[in-house]
Amino acid sequence: MKTLNVSLGERSYPIYIGNNLIDNAELFDRHIQSRQVMVVSNTTIAPLYLDRVLANLQGKQVSTVILPDGESYKSMDSAMLVFDELLGRKFSRNATVIALGGGVIGDLAGFAAACYQRGVPFMQIPTTLLAQVDSSVGGKTAVNHPLGKNMIGAFYQPQCVLADTTVLNTLPDRELSAGLAEVVKYGLIRDKEFFLWLEANLEALLDRVPDALIYAIERSCANKAEVVVADERETGERATLNLGHTFGHAIETGMGYGVCLHGEAVSIGMCQAADLSRRLGWLTDADVLRIERILQRCHLPITPPVELNTDQFLDLMAVDKKNVDGKLRLILLEQIGKATLPVSVEVGVLKSTLEQYGLRSL
Repeated sequence: MKTLNVSLGERSYPIYIGNNLIDNAELFDRHIQSRQVMVVSNTTIAPLYLDRVLANLQGKQVSTVILPDGESYKSMDSAMLVFDELLGRKFSRNATVIALGGGVIGDLAGFAAACYQRGVPFMQIPTTLLAQVDSSVGGKTAVNHPLGKNMIGAFYQPQCVLADTTVLNTLPDRELSAGLAEVVKYGLIRDKEFFLWLEANLEALLDRVPDALIYAIERSCANKAEVVVADERETGERATLNLGHTFGHAIETGMGYGVCLHGEAVSIGMCQAADLSRRLGWLTDADVLRIERILQRCHLPITPPVELNTDQFLDLMAVDKKNVDGKLRLILLEQIGKATLPVSVEVGVLKSTLEQYGLRSL
C-alpha cells in the first residue's frame, strides 16, 4: 500500500493506494469515528462492492442510498434523496458519509456531506480510474445544472481516500480509457517526465498491469496533491488542473450529461487547447500531433461531436467558473509539461481552433 498526504493543516488527509483496500477494516476504523454511517453508491457498483464495504462497518448504524448510474443523475434531485435519508434516519452532525463509486457519486456524496448540518465527515472510495486520479482528491464537490456542469458545489475535503486498484478489474474498457485522459493531463500540465513514462508504458496501463496502475495513480495523485496544497480554493495554480475542461464541459452540457464521458470530453478539450496553444506560438505542430497521438492510443476521441456548432460551443464555454467579468479565460500549454494560468483568448482565434476540429458556424 502506498500512502500520500494532502497537507492542509487541520483539513489534511491521506490517500491510500493499493490492492484490496476495501477489505481493510483497520482503515475504516481509523477514519470513521461516528456510530452513524451513510453509504452512497449506484446500481452498478453496489452489487459488486457494497457488501464488502458493509463488512467493515459492523456494530454501526448504517444506511444506504443507491442511485441510478450515470452523469445525468449528478443532480440536485439526487442530492435531495441523500438528504431525505440522512434526515429520515435522524443522522447527527458527526455522522460519516461514504462515497462508493466513480466521480458522479464522489462529487454528489461529497456535496451532500458538505451541506448536511453545514458539514459532516465523509470518506472517498473511488471505483473508476478517473475518480482515483482526479475527482476524489482535492475536495471539489458539486452537482450539475442543466445550464452548466459542476456549477453548484463546495470545496470540502474528505477524511481519506481509499484508491483500491483491484476494483479497476471490473471497470469497462471505455471507462478505463476515460480515466487515462486525466492521467495524461498531469503529464501535460506539470510533469513531462511522467508524460514520457506514459508514452513508453501506455499499453501496460491498458492491459491493467497492477504495478503500472499503482505507479500511474500514485504519480497522478502526488501531482494533484501538490497543486491542491499550494492553492486549495483555485485562486491561482489549481486552475491549471482544468486543462481542456472548459471545452470538455461545453461538450458534456451541449450533448446532454452522460452521452460523452467526462474523460472523453476532456480528451477532445485538451486537443483543442493544444491547437490553440500552437496558434498563440507556444506549441509546435509536432507537439500537437504528439498529444493527439497519445490520446488516440488511449482509445479516446480527439474531435467533438458533429451535432454542435461553433456558436453553441462558444455559448456553452461562456458558462465556466474560470471566466471573469464575461471574459473567456482558458488554461493552455506553454510546452508539454508546463501549463499557463488562465489566459484571455480572442474569439476569432478560438473560432479557428473550433473549426480546425470539425465545428462549423451556422
